[in-house]
Amino acid sequence: MDQTAAAPGSLADPGVPGSGHGDDTIGSGPHVKLNLPSALHWLRRIAGIVPFGAYVTLGLLLPMVAVAVGAFQGNNGGFTFSNVSAATHGIYLHGFWQSIILSVLTSILPAICGLLIAYAIFTAKRGNVLRQMTITASGVFANFGGVPLAFLFIASAGSTGLITHWLANVGLNIYNWGFSLYSLSGVIVVYFYFQVPLMVLIILPALEGLRPAWREAAENMGARTWQYWRYVGGPVLLPSFLGCVLLLFGSSLSAYATAEALTNGTIPLTAIQIGSFLNGNVIAGQENIGKALGLGMVIIIAIAMIIYVAMQRRAAKWLR
Repeated sequence: MDQTAAAPGSLADPGVPGSGHGDDTIGSGPHVKLNLPSALHWLRRIAGIVPFGAYVTLGLLLPMVAVAVGAFQGNNGGFTFSNVSAATHGIYLHGFWQSIILSVLTSILPAICGLLIAYAIFTAKRGNVLRQMTITASGVFANFGGVPLAFLFIASAGSTGLITHWLANVGLNIYNWGFSLYSLSGVIVVYFYFQVPLMVLIILPALEGLRPAWREAAENMGARTWQYWRYVGGPVLLPSFLGCVLLLFGSSLSAYATAEALTNGTIPLTAIQIGSFLNGNVIAGQENIGKALGLGMVIIIAIAMIIYVAMQRRAAKWLR
């Protein structure tokens, strides 16, 4: 009898799993099987984000990286802070302040006007027709800008415009009072044209998110209208309102064609200054200052968008 023969059932038995003998595939670990249906399912899951990812990469990330690199690049290709330093001093710093002042005024004031208009539509009885008409008109007006909008205001409210002529006939010459369509105050008036409709469009969903049960519960507990808005509706709507203000701020800060066509670059706005660099109106050796200005605009917009996302997350907790 062979003394080296393995006893049945022992670890040395070739038939026992884990003995290391017999079938080489046993005990070697799980194998991932890739087949055509699973691959198609995975492709189907990512197919929706591939176009968006390509769009963000080509239209946002790559240009932003190019601007950031160029802002710190000297004429000889080396690293330098001179472009950023020049962009934060003198006329360029004044342009940033002018742009911020313009954006703040054309975001807060239109936001208040748009909120009142949207609330009037929201509370109107039998206002379905009015609602649809207002939303349609707001969509048209919010997307109307650039050179056509500037021409519209020059023809109507310019120094020789039709409305200006009508007002002068009744003794109201607004240009004698110091108003000028071609100044910062005139640009603010023009920006109201598309900022107020934009506010109506983006604040209406937030108003519709206010549940009628909250109003009814407040009235059942004896709360008046102002008390409801002070303790219930106002705090719930405030994050959405602030988020809309930030969106209007970004829209006004990045607007270029309307102000350029209206003022011909006489107002030192950062967007117009960047446009001058793109058109080649720059001193030799200062080409990358425009990229430094663009980097400053990106930073301002990024800060506004971070605050906007935080506001939207806070509002979403109440409006679910």
